[in-house]
Amino acid sequence: MPPRKIIIDTDPGQDDAVAILLALASPEEIELVGITAVAGNVPLSLTTRNARIVCELAGRPDIPVFAGADRPLLRPLRTAEHVHGKTGLDGPALPDPTMPLQAAHAVDFLIETLRREPPGAVSLCPIGPLTNIALALMRAPDIASRIAEIVLMGGAYFEVGNITPTAEFNIYVDPEAAAKVFACGAPITVMPLDVTHKALVTADRVAAFRDLGTEPGRAVAEWTDFFERFDKEKYGSAGAPLHDPCTVAYLLKPKLFSGRHINVEIETRSDLTRGMTVADWWRVSGREANATFMGDVDADGFFALLTDRIGRL
Repeated sequence: MPPRKIIIDTDPGQDDAVAILLALASPEEIELVGITAVAGNVPLSLTTRNARIVCELAGRPDIPVFAGADRPLLRPLRTAEHVHGKTGLDGPALPDPTMPLQAAHAVDFLIETLRREPPGAVSLCPIGPLTNIALALMRAPDIASRIAEIVLMGGAYFEVGNITPTAEFNIYVDPEAAAKVFACGAPITVMPLDVTHKALVTADRVAAFRDLGTEPGRAVAEWTDFFERFDKEKYGSAGAPLHDPCTVAYLLKPKLFSGRHINVEIETRSDLTRGMTVADWWRVSGREANATFMGDVDADGFFALLTDRIGRL
């Protein structure tokens, strides 16, 4: 079979960077046709820079990177330098990128690609706030039926929130955009905190990346060394969760994950629960299912895949 075509929509972020590396390390299964950057973990000027740094780290300066939305649809931007550092990729010392940023806007690229390719040929992998995806759907509603699948990192149910008591960061930053995406009718698979908090980079797993003896392996180890301090202090966990690579891992090995096809709605009106993913896990609402909401991951299998693929770079 030919590799699956995907677009990664991202706000790198150390864990976003690992997701990009995983996709680029898997060319037999995944063709990364482009990266669209959005403001989120850090402002857009840094997310576009970071995406290109990661491409060059993987030896793939040919991957087109597009700048997208620099703010949410309706709200001021909320960033997460307290987790990811002032650059978003704090940790290893990496050179500034030399590859160019594409002239086209990310939303135009999304629309043009989905219209150019046959229906069902391109999957979207959003791992930041959903602003770019929502803008594309608002501007070109016809693309919804052409999307093979949207596999996103965002939300939570049993794990509640990580930026507020009820909301996960990506959804919280732009809940109106998330609401539009979840209502678009395209197949959606969600990697919430319920899954990603089970994908912890323990000391042995960090050592495995470092022991690869490669620049990408070293970078992954140093990224996790940096941002795990926040999660260890906050959750008392053994290491940092690698949120975003779960999306790409699912595209490579879906059997690593399990979940339910349920209804997911986004809270946009309540100040108390803004950005909450109201996931009808127990199917009590009577609302029609619109997403596969994952609940568990084979963490050992996930890290075996990740270490193997990063080692190929």
